Amino acid sequence: MSSENTATAATPEAGDAVVAQTDTVTPEGVTPDGDATPEAATPAGGVSKAMIADIEEAMKDVVDPELGINVVDLGLVYGVHVDDENVATLDMTLTSAACPLTDVIEDQTRQALTTGPGGGLVNDIRINWVWLPPWGPDKITDEGRDQLRSLGFNV
Repeated sequence: MSSENTATAATPEAGDAVVAQTDTVTPEGVTPDGDATPEAATPAGGVSKAMIADIEEAMKDVVDPELGINVVDLGLVYGVHVDDENVATLDMTLTSAACPLTDVIEDQTRQALTTGPGGGLVNDIRINWVWLPPWGPDKITDEGRDQLRSLGFNV
């Protein structure tokens, strides 16, 4: 398994952590005549919304090591894309471009998405580190704000 860390610009809508689907996953369990068998998990033609929601939910197990809050509620996940080989590419940012803990976050992400019953949600992950738009406290979810307040932060 391999991963790529690249830095590029992304343009999600201001103030929103975006989890979006842009690529497709071919469904399994389709008979030769095109009928779906009961085990078909994904509708023909794209990644199911449930799968994207499952990836977002699993990413809540990835915790920023400095703040102790998950990367979804911190607003660090800008987008999720799944390709035909079931490899997830996550557009993510950090609270600081100088953060020395990218490897820790990448390892936690790989653990959260590629392990578990049946081998995990995806076959592999890639993280595309993006810096535009820059992260700011406005990207933190209400749940993330509550968690930070409970730790003594004034947000």
